[in-house]
Amino acid sequence: MSTHDLYAKPPREPIWPVPATGAARFTWDYDNGRDRLLALYQKGKDKQWDGAKRIDWELEVDPYDPLGTPDEAMTLYGSRHWARMTEKDKGEMRRHYASWQFSQFLHGEQGAMICAARIVESVPDLDAKFYSATQTMDEARHAEIYGRFLHEKIGMLYPVNDSLQGLLGDTLRDTRWDMPYLGMQVLIEGLALAAFGMIRDTTNKPLPKQILAYVMQDEARHVAFGRMALRDYYRQLSDAELREREEFVIEGCYLMRDRLRGVEVLENFGIPRKEAEELSERSEFLHLFRRLLFSRIVPCVKDIGLWGERLQKAYLDMGVFDLGDSNLDLLMTQDEEIAERLDEERFAAEERERVGEVAEAIEQGAEGAHGTEGAHGTEGAQA
Repeated sequence: MSTHDLYAKPPREPIWPVPATGAARFTWDYDNGRDRLLALYQKGKDKQWDGAKRIDWELEVDPYDPLGTPDEAMTLYGSRHWARMTEKDKGEMRRHYASWQFSQFLHGEQGAMICAARIVESVPDLDAKFYSATQTMDEARHAEIYGRFLHEKIGMLYPVNDSLQGLLGDTLRDTRWDMPYLGMQVLIEGLALAAFGMIRDTTNKPLPKQILAYVMQDEARHVAFGRMALRDYYRQLSDAELREREEFVIEGCYLMRDRLRGVEVLENFGIPRKEAEELSERSEFLHLFRRLLFSRIVPCVKDIGLWGERLQKAYLDMGVFDLGDSNLDLLMTQDEEIAERLDEERFAAEERERVGEVAEAIEQGAEGAHGTEGAHGTEGAQA
């Protein structure tokens, strides 16, 4: 079935052309490179994996409760609309919300793939080109996985959100080579990591937990790459140039904050847009969700050297200023460990199952042998 047949509402255009600007940069220095980035490149090569094999696609998913979302987390919970909904209606809404969330993940991953390819093209340093090449493959794998989950397990997609599309367009149209880093590695990837982590840590459904844990293991490297490259580069910029980057971050953060309401879902259930926005703003769960989503962005922005007065005021306005002191390295280490632990648990369980099957086969073989011996004994007595 074509993807276009699965959209809850059709995209505005089947192909979105973004005019490419900026220079492709070649370097003729093939020897020197930053040890930290080359080590990250080696890790990127070592950690490649196949989404068709590492993930257990045989696991069943209930499309009407794919994430195990509690009632209290639903935007309409406690409203007059919720009181009128049947259990079937609530299941359908869970399906739409999961479709909307994972569709934005999917569109974001395609954007990340394109931005990583742009970094390969435009960044002046070979070590950064090397790592971005591995990231491009990572993002292709992520888009493949999210697309498969939506097609096979949910059976529904949503078009790209206007705010996400706006930030992707701004990132790709900018002629400065560092902007794909800033827009994608810091803002979009940072926000996605936080969203992935919240679902990974709260869902009781094994397939989405696997998908998110393994994707986050890759994304932890990508954010580390962006931090390394931009921290080095931003030390060289003037105050005016840093302010320009801070303005981009401020605008991007407001865009990303505003994209997290899922108003499109409520509109699909017949709720007028203005009321849908009001209901979203009143949702206590959504307020908490939106705040936590900046847990990866704010400390990263501070770490790379963008922490001017206007940016700090914007974060105070959003209520996320204090997240600047979060331990980003600890969060990234935990992302790696959770994926590795999930692998260990899964493969240990599979090994126990395999050993059990072998033991059962041996036991059945032994029983069959005893039966045969008994039959031969009977034949001998009759003879």
